[in-house]
Amino acid sequence: MCSEAEFTDNMKLWQKNIQVDKEVELFTVGKDREMDLYLAKSDVLGSMAHITMLESIGLLTSGELKTLLNCLREIYQLADTGEFVIEEGVEDVHSQVELMLTRKLGDVGKKIHSGRSRNDQVLLDLKLFTREAIQNLVSEISTLIDVLIAQSNRYKDVLLPGYTHLQIAMPSSFGLWFGAYAESLVDDLQLLQAAYKVTNRNPLGSAAGYGSSFPLNRQLTTDLLGFDSMDYNVVYAQMGRGKMEKTVGFALAGIAATLSKLAFDACLFNSQNFGFIQLPDEFTTGSSIMPHKKNPDVFELTRGKCNLIQNLPQQLTLLTNNLPSGYFRDYQLTKEIFLPAFGELSACIRMTTLMMQSIKVNEHILDDPKYTLLFSVEKVNALVLQGTPFRDAYKQVGLEIEAGCHSRAGGKQRSAVANPPQTRLTHTHEGSIGNLCNDKITAMKQDIISGFHFETINDAIKKLLA
Repeated sequence: MCSEAEFTDNMKLWQKNIQVDKEVELFTVGKDREMDLYLAKSDVLGSMAHITMLESIGLLTSGELKTLLNCLREIYQLADTGEFVIEEGVEDVHSQVELMLTRKLGDVGKKIHSGRSRNDQVLLDLKLFTREAIQNLVSEISTLIDVLIAQSNRYKDVLLPGYTHLQIAMPSSFGLWFGAYAESLVDDLQLLQAAYKVTNRNPLGSAAGYGSSFPLNRQLTTDLLGFDSMDYNVVYAQMGRGKMEKTVGFALAGIAATLSKLAFDACLFNSQNFGFIQLPDEFTTGSSIMPHKKNPDVFELTRGKCNLIQNLPQQLTLLTNNLPSGYFRDYQLTKEIFLPAFGELSACIRMTTLMMQSIKVNEHILDDPKYTLLFSVEKVNALVLQGTPFRDAYKQVGLEIEAGCHSRAGGKQRSAVANPPQTRLTHTHEGSIGNLCNDKITAMKQDIISGFHFETINDAIKKLLA
């Protein structure tokens, strides 16, 4: 059995007898220790599956496997409770886990790397981390969709102006407004599911990108970790580094785009010039000089953070788009861009959910006479239903509006549009004010979420940790 001192003098998995220049070491390690803390649980799970496979092909005894698994479960608990640390001088999470095993178990701890490279190890860690992070996002997005649908149903009869070119256009409703963002997020889930399927393939066993002379059982590790399949070609498995992150990045950017647009709407509608919604006082902040201010900082920060997340695919593309096949150290930098994005987006989703649950809606927006012309299309359609050709009806109402505008300087506006036939609209087609199809949107959401099959990976991980 080696001593702790003997192992810690050679904590780099690749180091032989030459001492690396300290400045070079600082530069090349960069933020890896910090970023690798995101991957600690994943690294332990991957090691558990890998050594189980090693025992099945005779590279570990059953006794060694049992001892290693017990120790790895203890390390997993440290990572799960946030107590896992990468010590000063230890290069990365892989080295830290192996160090902890070797300190406790001696030479048997050194055996866990057989048939593995840090290349396929970090590939696996990233995929395991991303799978779990996507599952958390899906749960949070599902909750936000439910809140939006509930608000849509609650306020389905409350009208508000719709806009094109930031000009008053046609009647909309809070039922449409809330429901529109719910359906947008459902589409975002569909893209996220596609990214998840790219993620949920096992790269372990590709080693440094060219396989191994050991008779590895890659299907076994695929099953143990609950993957849909493996990345079959070992060169392609390594080519997936950066590609997986970019694919997921596009999905995260889509979610962020929906939240950013919603946040902008909310900021606009909350302003005094619009007055369509109101935030509870405890959800706003004040000004250091203007005592009347109640600022929608949460929505503003959500908009800003989500705009930055939308840049994720571009950053990853610029980092990886001119690299040939094989591994390059450039890929280390993808972690700094990719891993924190999940937490940022998750926080934005949770805050948006809280705000959407709590906003107060102005139920009398259209009482203001400045919105009268919203109903011009309703007047045109009423004439068409009475037999007037559409173009003639359009021209008639348009001339009435022009005449009314010209006469305003001389007195009260009088036109067929000034007193519209109704302000409680009877739109009935699918997806309109009177037929929101919220049940269909909810059903789409449930169908997409079911298609992730999270239960497969959850059952696999539960068995591995049991």
